[in-house]
Amino acid sequence: MKKNVVSMLLIGSFLSISSTWAGNAVNNNMANNGQLPSQSGVIKELPGLLGKYFFVRKTSTAKKNVNQNDTVSYLYDKYIVVLDSLNNPNTPQRYIETNPDYYKLFVPATYFKSSIAQLSTIKVDGLLPDKTLDNIQKYLPVDKKQFTTKERVNKIVNKTLMDLYLNNPEAIVFTEDELDKAGVFVDNIETEEDVNASNVKTNMMNVLTAGSPLELEQEAEVEVRKPQFWAVAGNSSLQFSQHYLSDNWYKGGVSSVSMIGTFQLTANYNDKEKVQWENLLDAKLGLASTPSDQVHKYLTNTDQLRIFSKLGIQAAKNWYYTLSAEFKTQFVNGYKSNDPTLISTFLAPADLTVALGMDYKKKTDKYSFSLLLAPLNWTMRYIGSKDIDETSYGLDKGKSVKHNIGSQIQPSITWNIAKNITFESRLDYLTSYQWVRVEWENTLNLAVNRFLSTKLYVHARYDDSAVPLNGSTSYFQLSELLSFGLNYSW
Repeated sequence: MKKNVVSMLLIGSFLSISSTWAGNAVNNNMANNGQLPSQSGVIKELPGLLGKYFFVRKTSTAKKNVNQNDTVSYLYDKYIVVLDSLNNPNTPQRYIETNPDYYKLFVPATYFKSSIAQLSTIKVDGLLPDKTLDNIQKYLPVDKKQFTTKERVNKIVNKTLMDLYLNNPEAIVFTEDELDKAGVFVDNIETEEDVNASNVKTNMMNVLTAGSPLELEQEAEVEVRKPQFWAVAGNSSLQFSQHYLSDNWYKGGVSSVSMIGTFQLTANYNDKEKVQWENLLDAKLGLASTPSDQVHKYLTNTDQLRIFSKLGIQAAKNWYYTLSAEFKTQFVNGYKSNDPTLISTFLAPADLTVALGMDYKKKTDKYSFSLLLAPLNWTMRYIGSKDIDETSYGLDKGKSVKHNIGSQIQPSITWNIAKNITFESRLDYLTSYQWVRVEWENTLNLAVNRFLSTKLYVHARYDDSAVPLNGSTSYFQLSELLSFGLNYSW
């Protein structure tokens, strides 16, 4: 503390006489290229713009034959010469000390508002003694000096500047507002290795030179990347199950083999602002051996081709005006066991659904949820084969197309339960106000690794628009498949 106070008082004395030195020196000697007479080496001019306003005195001792810096010279070496060190490539950056607390004393003489504000402040400390903290300060003394360094330095600097303003106002060349209008100097920060490699450093004294802005010329590599609005992903699997029983198995039964292949491809567009467009191709085909079937060697246990597209324009945070379309059919011929009658085939039946409504979307790291509410919906059912009984699918005799207007609700969720466990669920509720068709598909994927997984697929269905098969009176249908096999995602 003593060292700081002595230093600051000497700075004040130095600045109070510096303007007088500057006035006489500049008026009488600046004709000689701005250099002052040496006076036996006592006066030395500061470099750059500062030399017009401040001077440093150095004394020498003949007995020791060495130069001794007085307090003012010590401060000059501490706070000004450090700028010159920035130009020396041999000076490591970690050795360059920085302390901006005294910057007001080492810029061209400037009028700062804080000096007047400090002088104009009325101190009321001590007028109303506060006794509540006496015991705390007595028994728990705290050294506050280390926390008030900047505050104490500002008081000394402001007091020194006030002495300059009152005694030598003609030395002021700038105001604080003028310095603020000059802007902020910004330079790229280079590492010590980069500086040593280029051996070039910025001359910081040029920053303080009025009328000579620092010009930086640097070649910059510009990399332009096209925005990626599309996200394409896919998943494919080939899984199977096998059950063998010997002919003399004590409980009877038959051996069976089943296989299922799935392919799913998504292509989603998101412009990161208002438009989202989701596209899905979902294909499933499963075959199973039927030893007890005397007519067919294999029958299908899963057969679906589904193409879905949904275009949304953001209306609110998670709500989108949405237009969706969905097409569904099957790949191969479908039969009942031990019956040659054709039940279904490609495009017979085929369902097309177009819906207009609102879609709520919520996506986190754990799940992705969507709820489509479509008060206006158009459906078309098409039978493209004359071998199919159209009346079993709700069409009039001899007709191949049927249109309906209704409503649709379609919630869906993808939930990442754990690192290798994913659950997908989709519910599709469709009504024409004359019939109701509900489909609920659930898939639980247990991944062993990137290439092996176990899948549980459950498909529940309710449809009172078609005649139940096998003479059943229930419109509720259920299909379940558990399989293990190859799985690959990209």
